[in-house]
Amino acid sequence: MAAQNAGNGAYWREHLRLLGALLVIWFAVSFGAGILFAEQLNEFHLFGFKLGFWFAQQGSIFVFVVLIFVYAALMRQLDRKHGVED
Repeated sequence: MAAQNAGNGAYWREHLRLLGALLVIWFAVSFGAGILFAEQLNEFHLFGFKLGFWFAQQGSIFVFVVLIFVYAALMRQLDRKHGVED
């Protein structure tokens, strides 16, 4: 019972660490690139749009969708590692 609880604790620690890292990336892209550093990023262009504007309007959404796929893939690996896969 104690070994199982230790295994569950390790699983949840890794899960929360992964979730925290992905949320930090999402925050940095959506808030940082779209608002805080928009002026500096606007010196560059992507698809004809200023980069800061692009991140505020579309880039943060694209990054969010990519993070969903990254989360799913990494959680699949984590589940396999701890033997809790479906």
